Amino acid sequence: MSSNALPAHAPVVVIGGGIMGCSTLYHLAKMGVSDAILLERNQLTSGTTWHSAAQVRALRHSRNLTRMIQYSVELYSQLEKETGQAAGWIQKGSLSIATNDDRLTHIKRQEALAKAYGIPAHSISAEEAKERWPLMNADDVLGAVWSPDDGRVSPSDVCAALVKGARSLGAKLFEKTGVTAILTENGKVKGVETTQGTVMCDAIALCTGLWSREAGAMAGAEVPLLACEHFYLLTKPVDGIVGNTPTLSDHDNHLYIRDDSGGLLVGCFEPMGKPIAPGVLTESFEFGLLPEDWDHFEPMMMNALHRLPALETAEVKMLLNGPESFTPDGTFMLGETAETRGLFLGCGMNSVGVAAGGGAGMNLAHTIIHGAPAYDLSEADAKRFAPIYNSVEHLMARAPEVLGTHYDIAYPGKQFKTARDLRKLPLDAEYRSAKAHFGQVFGWERPLYFGKEQEPVLKFGRPDWFENVRSEVQAAHESAAIFDASPFGKIEVEGPDAEAFLLKTCAGYVARKPGSVIYTAVLNERGTFESDITVQRISETHYRLFVGTNAIKRDLTWFRRHSDGFDVSLTDSTETYAVLGLMGPDSARIAAEVGAPELNDIGYFKHGEAHIAGHHVRAARLSYVGEAGWEITCRSENAPAIYAALTAAGAKPAGLYAQTSMRVEKAFCAMGHELDSDLTPVETGLDAMTRKAGGFIGAEAIAERKAAGKVSKVLSLTLEDETAVPLGHEPVLLEGEILGQTSTCAFGYRVGKPIALAHVERPVETGTTVQIDIAGEIFNAVVTNGPLFDPEGRRMRPS
Repeated sequence: MSSNALPAHAPVVVIGGGIMGCSTLYHLAKMGVSDAILLERNQLTSGTTWHSAAQVRALRHSRNLTRMIQYSVELYSQLEKETGQAAGWIQKGSLSIATNDDRLTHIKRQEALAKAYGIPAHSISAEEAKERWPLMNADDVLGAVWSPDDGRVSPSDVCAALVKGARSLGAKLFEKTGVTAILTENGKVKGVETTQGTVMCDAIALCTGLWSREAGAMAGAEVPLLACEHFYLLTKPVDGIVGNTPTLSDHDNHLYIRDDSGGLLVGCFEPMGKPIAPGVLTESFEFGLLPEDWDHFEPMMMNALHRLPALETAEVKMLLNGPESFTPDGTFMLGETAETRGLFLGCGMNSVGVAAGGGAGMNLAHTIIHGAPAYDLSEADAKRFAPIYNSVEHLMARAPEVLGTHYDIAYPGKQFKTARDLRKLPLDAEYRSAKAHFGQVFGWERPLYFGKEQEPVLKFGRPDWFENVRSEVQAAHESAAIFDASPFGKIEVEGPDAEAFLLKTCAGYVARKPGSVIYTAVLNERGTFESDITVQRISETHYRLFVGTNAIKRDLTWFRRHSDGFDVSLTDSTETYAVLGLMGPDSARIAAEVGAPELNDIGYFKHGEAHIAGHHVRAARLSYVGEAGWEITCRSENAPAIYAALTAAGAKPAGLYAQTSMRVEKAFCAMGHELDSDLTPVETGLDAMTRKAGGFIGAEAIAERKAAGKVSKVLSLTLEDETAVPLGHEPVLLEGEILGQTSTCAFGYRVGKPIALAHVERPVETGTTVQIDIAGEIFNAVVTNGPLFDPEGRRMRPS
C-alpha cells in the first residue's frame, strides 16, 4: 500500500481493487492519466477476483466482445516482460465437447465464428478429444472443438502486475480506504468521501463488483446486478494429472474442468443458481467464501463423476463457494451512467471478469478519456437496462437464471423465464386472446408471433413458428396487418430552439415543415451511429422523436447532454402513447371503414390527424415492412378501442418476427444489427439521408469518410437452398476467403427463400454468388445491393 496521504484532487478515482479496477487504473495511466488513483476498502482482489477460476477463452458471440478478450490474452501474456511481475499465464488451450446433436451444431457454429474472427479453432473427433483429455469418459461424446490459443492466469498475480505497471507511470493505490459517500452536484460527480479523507475528482470508475448496486446508489445511479453463489470442487493430486491441462468444457453437463496443483478443479454453472440477497455480503467480507452446499452441488457432482471416473477415488480438498455478480441479461456493464455524469461503470462481469478484464479495463479507460470505448460495445452499455430491472425482487428472480444460462445452447428465439410481465403493452389482453408468444425487450412484453398453441420447441432447424409468421406476412402483403410499435421510445422536444437543437443533434433534414416525418441518424463526433430515429414535426416549436425500444434511456440521456445553450424541454412520453402500424393493401379501405378516410390524403413521409372509434389519432405514412400504410399514434388508454375497430374491419395482428422478415427483404438497417458506433452512414448506404450542408454533430467526420472514398458495405443475400436456416453472425465467403458476416437473418416469405443482411469488407456486385458457413455446412447465396423485395407501384386498395 502507498504510504502517501490521499491527494486533495485526482482527475479519475477508480473504486475497487479487483481485476476491473486494476486494469482500468493501468490503462488510464497508459493513456496519460498518470495521476489517477485507486481506492480499495480492504486489499487488492479481496472480493471476487481472488477466487476466480481465471479461464481466458477468447471466443464470444460478437466480434467486439471477442476482440476485447483477445486483447486480454495479448496483455496477460506480455505483462511479466513489461513489469517483471509474473501473471501466471498458462496457454494450454480449451476443448469443448458435445454429447448431443444440438450442442454439436452449437460448437460448430462457434468454430465458424472463430474463423471469422481470426481465432484458431478446429473440429476434432471424440477419439481425438479423448487423446487431449485422457481422464475423460468419452463414450457419449459426439465431437469437439479444439481452441489452442485459450489459457488461464493467476488472478492475484495479474492484478499485482497491472498495479505495478500503473504505479510505474505515476498512478497511486490506496488500500484499507473505503468510500463512504460519492459527492455530486447538478447530476455530476465531484468527489468521494473515504475513511481516510475526501478526494475531489472529475470522474469515477466504479469497479466495485459484488457491491456495485449499492455503490452506484450512493451517486443516485441504477446498477442492476446481484450476487449469486458459484461453486467449484478442488481435489488433492490425482493420478494422470501431469503438468497443466487444457480446460475441458462439458457444457451439456454444466461443467468446466481443468487441473489445479496436480489435482482437479471441477466448476459448474448449474441450471438455476442461488441468489444472495443485498446486505448479506458486508464490507468485512474480505477474501471471504460462503458455506459449502453439497446438496445443491450433488447433481453437478453426479455429472462430474460420469465425465471423470477418476473422481470416484479422488480426495476432495474443498467445495469452494465464492460469490459472483450477474446482470439481468448476462453481459457486463461498461460506460457512463444515465443518471450521473462522470460516473462510469465497470462491473457485473457474470463470471468472465478475468477473461474480459484486460480488454474491458482498456475500453473503460478509453471511455473516460475519449467519451467512447475503443470500438462499439453497445451490448454492454451501462444505460441499456429499464429502471424496473433494478428492483431487488426482479434481480433475485433473474440472476440465478442468468447464471444457469451461462452454458446454454444459443437457440434462436430463446427467452428468459424469470422476471417476466414487468411492463405490459396497452393491448396486452388483446394479444393474449390472440395467442401471442411474447418476448421481453427493455422490460416490455412484445408479441413475437401469434396463434401459439403451445410453447415452441427450440431448435436450429426451421422453427416451430415458421407457418405462424408466414400467415402474418401474408396478411400484411395481401390484406392488412397491425404491428405494435408502442414500446418504441418517444421523446417530446418542445421550445423556441427545437429546430436549431435538432439541426445540431440530428444528421437528417429536420428543418422540414410541420406535418413532416423525417428519418435521421444521430451521430457522435466520430460520425458513427449513436442512434437512428424517426421524427415527426408537430408544430414550429414541437417535435416528437421515435427511438428504439431499448434505446430510450440512452437516447434521452444523449439528447439531454447536448441541450446546453438551447431553449428546449425534453420529455419522455413513451408510456403516454401507443403506436399501431396498419400495413397492407387493404389499409385504405379499412381507414375509410373506421371513419378516417382523410388518412388516404396524407403524403409519403407526412403525418396528419383523424379520429378512429371516436378517438384522436396522428397517422404517419411510412413503412418499416415494405407495404403501404401508416404508423398510428394514439393515447395509450384509447388503443383498445382503436384496435377493436381495425380488427373488426379485417386487420390481423402481426409480431416482431414477421416485421424482421419484411425489414430484411426491404434491406432496412437496424441499430445493433447493421448500425452501430463503429459505422457511419457512408458505410451503411444511408449517407443520402444526411444533410449535405453539414452543421450537425459528426458532419466533419462524414465528409472525411466520403473524401476517402468509403462506400456502403451492407448488402442483401438470398440463399439458394430453401431449407437453410441462417441465424446471424455466420461467415460470408467469396472464393474461399472470408468476406464478412451476416447481421440479420430471416426467411423471406415474399421472396420464398432464406435471406440475410450482411457486412462485408469490400463491395460486391449484384448477382455475385457467395457462400455462407452455417455450422460448418456451406450454402450458396446471391448478392443484391439493395432490397430483395420492393413493392414499387403497389398501392393501397381504396375499396
